[in-house]
Amino acid sequence: MSLKGKRILIAKPGLDGHDVGAKIIALALRDAGADVIYTGLRKSPDYIARVAVDEDVDAVGLSMLSGSHKEIVADTVQCLEALDAADIKIFVGGTIPTDDHAGLIAAGVCGIYTAEMTIDDVLAAIDKELAA
Repeated sequence: MSLKGKRILIAKPGLDGHDVGAKIIALALRDAGADVIYTGLRKSPDYIARVAVDEDVDAVGLSMLSGSHKEIVADTVQCLEALDAADIKIFVGGTIPTDDHAGLIAAGVCGIYTAEMTIDDVLAAIDKELAA
């Protein structure tokens, strides 16, 4: 696994105030060698897209527990496209029902990570996606 030199934005969109999972992933990515930018709580898709472009990231990780993942992903993809940054990969983590996975992939998400996965599995999946 080689996340060294990869720039990854971890964002906590929407009104959900639970960010422990996002912080755990941010620290694990950092420990694996990635440069990690964490936005903090309650950021809009527009803000997330602007920071992603300004920071020249390889990927954006959206951490969501509120149930608004379909709308937030669609809005974030749209905001990145408006900034000519559709090449930035998006992954999501949190409480994501299995029934929603196919729709999120179709919307442009490259990976979906839930609490059932180990940190090592999440890191390996992100590494594989960023190497592609």
